[in-house]
Amino acid sequence: MSAPAPHIPVLLDEVIAGLAPQPGETHVDGTFGAGGYTRALLAAGADVIAFDRDPDAIAEGQALVGESDGHLQLVPETFSRLADVLEDRGIEGVDGVTLDIGVSSMQLDRAERGFSFQSDGPLDMRMEQVGPSAADFVNEADEAEIADVLFHLGEERQSRRVARAIVAARPITRTAELASIVRRALGYREHDKKDPATRTFQAIRIHVNRELDELEDGLAAAERALKPGGRLAVVSFHSLEDRIVKRFLKERSSAPSGSRHLPDLSGSAPAPSFEAVAKPVRASEAELARNPRSRSATLRVARRTAASAWASQSKGRVS
Repeated sequence: MSAPAPHIPVLLDEVIAGLAPQPGETHVDGTFGAGGYTRALLAAGADVIAFDRDPDAIAEGQALVGESDGHLQLVPETFSRLADVLEDRGIEGVDGVTLDIGVSSMQLDRAERGFSFQSDGPLDMRMEQVGPSAADFVNEADEAEIADVLFHLGEERQSRRVARAIVAARPITRTAELASIVRRALGYREHDKKDPATRTFQAIRIHVNRELDELEDGLAAAERALKPGGRLAVVSFHSLEDRIVKRFLKERSSAPSGSRHLPDLSGSAPAPSFEAVAKPVRASEAELARNPRSRSATLRVARRTAASAWASQSKGRVS
């Protein structure tokens, strides 16, 4: 692949080591973005089916499709649908799935997309560029709903205060406006270590894009799509995401066990569908130095067993 990717993906070497791609294998990159993981998989000789819900990523990835000599397919879909898409294309199983969760550097760095308050832009945040925007949410939701979203998805302890300030300041149309409202509500000072608007922007972005539901559905889809022995690599960036990945893999890799005080459940519970490959991995000091956005990243890798995929679990959270 001749042209370098505009952004280096987080934990690239560790993700590729975890997936261990081989020539002739088929891998899914569930979050194509700027194509960093996909390029590395192609360089290892694998065929790649890459998904992205962002039309910009799909459009800008066409050059790489042309360079790949038929080894890359780009799919304009959410990764939660990867198993259905593969089935529709007659692909019975893949050798690896990688998911880089959350917002991409491409989205953050483009003010017109409205994901970040580092540069002023329209309050948008939509990954698919369709449907209700962040501005729609902050201007139309009631105060209680806004507070719930900020508390559950941004872990904002003063969510009611922030929600009250947002409602009082409506209409809000720009990222800089929203950031200023949050800072005033929480008493932000220039030398504070972390901008308090970060939690609010995270919460609203996750809500607008249904990111946690998408993650749960994507993990279940990967479970369905992977061959026995296939590997799943997931990079998460905050505790809400990592908690979901950790719980999913723990549940799917735990054999049922009974005790002399409890009934034996081994006959009714599903067999483990994953087994751990390695301990969770965090970014090295060298990577942190060249890419500060990797600071909160956690990589988890697991191998698919021959057991059947588990039945889907119902969700009960703010999304």
